[in-house]
Amino acid sequence: MPKSLSIVVPFFNEEETIETLYEQIATALAPTGCRYEVIFVNDGSSDLGPMTAQKLVESKPAVSLINFRTNFGKAAALSAGFRRARGDIVITMDADLQDDPAEIPRFLEQVAGGFDVVSGWKQKRHDPLGKTLPSKLFNAVVGRIFGLRLHDYNCGFKAYRREVLPHLNLYGELHRFTPALLHSLGFRVSEIAVTHHPRTHGKSKYGWSRLIKGMIDLFTVLLSTRFRMRPAHLFAYIGLPIAGAGFAALSYLTVLWFIGAGPIGSRPLLFFGIMAVLFGTQMIATGLIAEVVRAGQSQEEDKYLVESEFGPSPQQSGWESSDAQTAAPQALESEDASSQKRSA
Repeated sequence: MPKSLSIVVPFFNEEETIETLYEQIATALAPTGCRYEVIFVNDGSSDLGPMTAQKLVESKPAVSLINFRTNFGKAAALSAGFRRARGDIVITMDADLQDDPAEIPRFLEQVAGGFDVVSGWKQKRHDPLGKTLPSKLFNAVVGRIFGLRLHDYNCGFKAYRREVLPHLNLYGELHRFTPALLHSLGFRVSEIAVTHHPRTHGKSKYGWSRLIKGMIDLFTVLLSTRFRMRPAHLFAYIGLPIAGAGFAALSYLTVLWFIGAGPIGSRPLLFFGIMAVLFGTQMIATGLIAEVVRAGQSQEEDKYLVESEFGPSPQQSGWESSDAQTAAPQALESEDASSQKRSA
């Protein structure tokens, strides 16, 4: 078991569940014997949830509370919790009691087995169809693009080694992509099936709109991971097929014009071809501009992520010498001296 554990719990209008959740966490962690802290992050709640959490802070030394001035979103809440966390392992979970704290020891076992990130999988979900269908579509698309096949990217129940957190810059809807973001940097990602309880208090804050936001942020994640050092490739993958289709349409119409197969000026295919060529060319040009900007801002530490290094540091003397190597400088010195005498 880790020496210390931080549990980050964002909440928004969950006054009925906060105290119960803390009691369940304490019960689940009692047998482990590890030190822990619980960090509640109030994402601009308008109910009595912040007051309930404040009472826990006053009565429980291991509880902390971060209050946002307004609703900034779950990604911002997680980011604030990560910044305050002090544990060797950081667990994130929702405050609605659908995540079961009794699963936490299983997450810790996976991390102890060598994984850097462990994501929960709500194998048997108790959510309405309007929430599960967008989630399945989202998981399929993200898994296909990043080559990391997880059943449930959207599950908020996750475990992280502390050292991976500095490599996460969460905003917008990027908290859904944390496994993909860290996987792209070479961190080891695992998934475990977890118990998912039906919602008994409050109402879901997500629906089909989450899918639209997620797909928009997917483009951001692609630019910051797979195409971080080569943005022109991403824009070319989009622009070249479109420009190619437009060029093919215009070529076809040109052949028709040469063989006298009627006027082409009023055909919809002509306008499609022109627009496709223009749009595809603009995408490619945008990628080239992004490449130039990225090249001007590129730093050495942006190119790769080193896991470990062995041997003397660059500041230490780690050179080995032999008689032949040490004799060479002396021979050079004698040659320099004789040449100076001849010139004199």
